[in-house]
Amino acid sequence: MKTQARAVIIGGGIIGVATAYHLAKQKGWGDVVLLERKELTSGSTWHAAGLMPLYNMSYAMAHIHQYSLDFYEGLAKETGMEVGLRRVSNIRLASRQERWDEYMHYAGIAATMGVETRRLTPAQVKELWPLCNTDGVMAALHHPNDGYIQPADVTQALAKGARNLGVEICLNTTATAITATKSGDWQVATDKGNIVCEHVVLATGNFARLTGRMLGLATPVIPVEHHYIVTEPHPTIQARQADGLPEMGVLRDNDMSWYLREEAGGFLLGPYEAGAPPCYVDGPSADSAYELFPEDIDRLETHIEGAIARVPAFAEVGVKEIYNGAIAYTPDGNPIIGPAPGLPNVWLNEGHSAGIVAGGGAGWQLAEWICHGEPSLDMTDVDPRRFGDFSDPTNHISKSYLLVKNAEAYAEMFTIHYPNEERPAGRPLRTSPCHGRLEKLGAVFGARYGWERANWFAPKGVAPKDHWSFRRADWWQHIGDEVKNTRDNVGVLDMTPFAKARLAGAGAEAFLNRLVASRLPSKAGRVGLAYALTGKGGVHSEFTILREATPQQVGAPPSFYLVSAAGLEAVDHDWIRQHMPDDGSVTMTRLTNSMGVLVVAGAKARDLLQRVSPRDSFTNADFPWLSARWIEIGLAPVLALRVNFIGELGWELHHPIEYQTHIFDCLMQHGAELGLKPFGMRAMDAMRMEKSYGLVGHEFSLEFAALESGLDRFIALDKGNKGEFIGRDGLLAWQKRGFGKKLVTLRIRGNDKIAADAGVGNPIYHKDKMVGRVTSGNYGFRVGASLAMGMLPPEVAKLGGDLTVEILGDRYPAEVIAPSPYDPSNTRLRG
Repeated sequence: MKTQARAVIIGGGIIGVATAYHLAKQKGWGDVVLLERKELTSGSTWHAAGLMPLYNMSYAMAHIHQYSLDFYEGLAKETGMEVGLRRVSNIRLASRQERWDEYMHYAGIAATMGVETRRLTPAQVKELWPLCNTDGVMAALHHPNDGYIQPADVTQALAKGARNLGVEICLNTTATAITATKSGDWQVATDKGNIVCEHVVLATGNFARLTGRMLGLATPVIPVEHHYIVTEPHPTIQARQADGLPEMGVLRDNDMSWYLREEAGGFLLGPYEAGAPPCYVDGPSADSAYELFPEDIDRLETHIEGAIARVPAFAEVGVKEIYNGAIAYTPDGNPIIGPAPGLPNVWLNEGHSAGIVAGGGAGWQLAEWICHGEPSLDMTDVDPRRFGDFSDPTNHISKSYLLVKNAEAYAEMFTIHYPNEERPAGRPLRTSPCHGRLEKLGAVFGARYGWERANWFAPKGVAPKDHWSFRRADWWQHIGDEVKNTRDNVGVLDMTPFAKARLAGAGAEAFLNRLVASRLPSKAGRVGLAYALTGKGGVHSEFTILREATPQQVGAPPSFYLVSAAGLEAVDHDWIRQHMPDDGSVTMTRLTNSMGVLVVAGAKARDLLQRVSPRDSFTNADFPWLSARWIEIGLAPVLALRVNFIGELGWELHHPIEYQTHIFDCLMQHGAELGLKPFGMRAMDAMRMEKSYGLVGHEFSLEFAALESGLDRFIALDKGNKGEFIGRDGLLAWQKRGFGKKLVTLRIRGNDKIAADAGVGNPIYHKDKMVGRVTSGNYGFRVGASLAMGMLPPEVAKLGGDLTVEILGDRYPAEVIAPSPYDPSNTRLRG
């Protein structure tokens, strides 16, 4: 075994081996060592059912699955090893309209990625799956290129390919410790000796929490027990095989929560049952390998009955074997692929519940990230830091939370997944002080980054309960009322979950100038919107930056107050820490949990603040747009920033969190005569659409150049130090190559008849040719129009245009309109 390597990968399942292969194949990193404590595939890989579904609502995971399927096919040719890939297709049955809406929503997303789908009638289902009872089936979605693969075979082929490229695979070698060296490298201790390396990759499956602890990480992965049943051969299937008929595809009845396919002349049934127990909570035993759990047939009974009702032949064969093995899960069901928070050159490829279909793509993207500092896909959906900084005990999720959330993710594998759905388990967890007051006012909450946030408010007589739909839900008109009241009177929104931090020190200004592409506020008390770019010139983070008032000491350096998106706190703060100088000239103080935020906005916002803070002046002359200062509301100190995200006159009121209920009560008391009412996140999103305000991970992404996303006025290519900032050279190189996208705002017509608006991923067509996809969509209540934002080729991104947007399977006319359809001159915002 080597004592030095460029990268050490721990874990010999398909995920680890695929990562090693891609580092060597695509990036030329032959100096890679993979450590496996037993034999390759001896964890969860060996007992996986090997399905290769393309269906996935996550943008990142859909691309990863698609890549894997094509890659495995080529791998077999490259290595000369059979991988057992069978493209037998996949048929998803729909027995109700809501399920069909889900499939049509997905089909639109699939089209933007070149994934073929077909719509099947019940008769066509019967042709492809003669043993299926189609009673009650209204339609089906067909993936003709889906199928399954043999997990052990494809892993061995990956291993052969990796070895051929110089990767050293060490079997029966256990990693026992991982420590940082003085040189900045990592030392991996094993029972066969030590290896010093630049990069460490953890791909340890069921052992994720144990290996994470070696680095002080509370990795948010806990497996659950998952069954599948293999039957004896069935005469009809054997007869089909003898006649040379094609294998029937993978059949899925999501409403009954199972999949079924052929296996060795019989059936393989995979149920996803509620109540599946967690396992390996503290990690498997030291000698664990090829391990299964006793079957629990009682948990499977309803799924077996459902399978028999849909495929009566399933009842005609005996059970050959029941597998009950561990399958890794995270709180939202997506894996964690990317950098470990706070640990340079430590990478995670863990928590894969569909590891076989994800393996190739996950290895591909992680190799990109390791070698180039960023992936080539927007990986927000799977970034490990979306759950917090789990190296920090004050900012990671607990084991108890994992147990309930991971079980929920497994149980809801086949439930309908709506846009912006909110799952109930493990809530409420993190609440702001005014949470109870909002609840009494009818708040219906969602959760982001563990924080409860009011999504909308149920008026008196309306049950405060969410209704989910791919169409305009029952609460749609209520958020319209919130928008209109905010426009005409004044509204209050709790935005305490905002990520907040202070940067200070002699080097803070120079550091921030390099970190962001925007100009910093030049005077104390001024506020600016700033963007941090990736090395290639895409957008990584968005910050609101306040240059704070200079301290009393003469010559003291300035400090800066930074605010960013709640759900990206760990991503944004980790990005800052990664680039901070190590000479002590910059300090960062995390303020998220100590500072609350209430937004006050609307036509009467100035009147309200004047009433609650009579000794301060809120006129344009005294308190202009993009300025900030400390005021008093009632008896409490408040840092008021004149900014907001909805396009109305307004302020963000930042305050020490212990004062929040006092501030909230004062606002509500003095605002009653002004028509003050709370509004929620959904109303805010509808209003930001009317201003064409983009979001990171939607309109702003590493996949789009910052200038493609319409951020020209925020990118200061000529600012100090010869305009040097992270991503400048990459952006200029991108510009020289030519931009292939442009962000536009669209008005859609005709979709009122289906009461549905565009959503993320809906395809955009120009004269029947697909040319782009929607990045955000909503209804604009102030302008009375269905709106969307999306990326289009520059040649078709002109005002007007012969465009359509597909919504739930049908296309509706759309036209490019000028940005900010509501108050384009910002008269209300700056009034």
